[in-house]
Amino acid sequence: MGEKPRALEPELVHEFVLVAHSDLAAVEALLEQSPELVNSAWDWGGGDWETALGAASHVGRREIALFLLEHGARMDIFAAAMLGETEIVRTMLAAFPSFRDALGPHGIPLIQHAEAGGEPARKVLQLLQHETATV
Repeated sequence: MGEKPRALEPELVHEFVLVAHSDLAAVEALLEQSPELVNSAWDWGGGDWETALGAASHVGRREIALFLLEHGARMDIFAAAMLGETEIVRTMLAAFPSFRDALGPHGIPLIQHAEAGGEPARKVLQLLQHETATV
């Protein structure tokens, strides 16, 4: 086994997560500079961990989320909801029904991620509204 890689610079991780809320060009530039940032996470305090994908997902930045996924970001139910990936969300809810009440970064509920996705996430939103109504 090789030498363990050096930890990422916290300032760089923080910047990457911040720009993933709104700036695709900055995300692209930072990821080109440091590809290992793709799955890095920033702790805003109290265990409020956020990745760049999480940032893009709760603010509805589809183009940033897709770019990150294409570059190795790990899909999660929050990104799937925002992107309108109904079958992914349905499958995850079937396996883990408690995910319906899961909270993402900053305590943002799953349903709000679907709302942030707009029209492409309409079917996910309907699924989550139906799930909520039947529980």
